[in-house]
Amino acid sequence: MKTVTICGSMRFEKEMQEIAFELETRHEMNVVQCVYNATHREISEAERNALAKAHFLKIALSDAIYVVDIEGYIGASVMEEIQFAQANGKEVIFHSKYATPCS
Repeated sequence: MKTVTICGSMRFEKEMQEIAFELETRHEMNVVQCVYNATHREISEAERNALAKAHFLKIALSDAIYVVDIEGYIGASVMEEIQFAQANGKEVIFHSKYATPCS
């Protein structure tokens, strides 16, 4: 079973949760979800930095990242995550090219 960290814009947080369920139940992947701040409260710069640091550690610990690129959207933060994953020898899987019912 491959461990993957989900990477995508928080505008797709609901879709990322659904995709994680599909990957774990139908595609034998162990998913590290990165959906934060469900209540949408204001977060400080220090909190934002702590979350980013934790997210990159999750990528480092994973076998791959799963990029949720709905309608082809990849923001600057996700692009940095892709570059980090590639620099660390991680597989990069794009949702737009992966057959799941969540498309």
